[in-house]
Amino acid sequence: MSFDEEWSAARATAAANVSMRLNHVPMDPGGGGGGGGGGDLELNQDHIGAIGSEAFKLHSRLQTDGKHAATATTEAAGALTKENFASGAALAKVNSTWESQVKTLVAACANISNGLNYSLKSHAQDEQQLQADFTASAIDKYLK
Repeated sequence: MSFDEEWSAARATAAANVSMRLNHVPMDPGGGGGGGGGGDLELNQDHIGAIGSEAFKLHSRLQTDGKHAATATTEAAGALTKENFASGAALAKVNSTWESQVKTLVAACANISNGLNYSLKSHAQDEQQLQADFTASAIDKYLK
């Protein structure tokens, strides 16, 4: 059997065995150990708050530390260009690219921090609303 024939047969066998499989946390019928229950969304506010806090700290540091060499680099690029060195223009381009990338990182950190803060606040509001709805419903008296 030639390689092409063998390859075609392997592809046909693989295509015949393809099926959709969704990744998920396996159910834990015993209620203990492992993955936490019936697949409910779990929101650990402490962990999310810590991640948001670190994103905010990184945002603050990048705004200052990411720009500490900007003035010196701009001056060096200008001096090199004035003396007709091609590296002056290259240094100016590197500095411009660096500034653009720092701005992108600062914006990404702000989005992460703000998004997580919004998620925590929204989740807390949803919990309050659900609690108020159950308290006001006839179901509440059966749960007590």
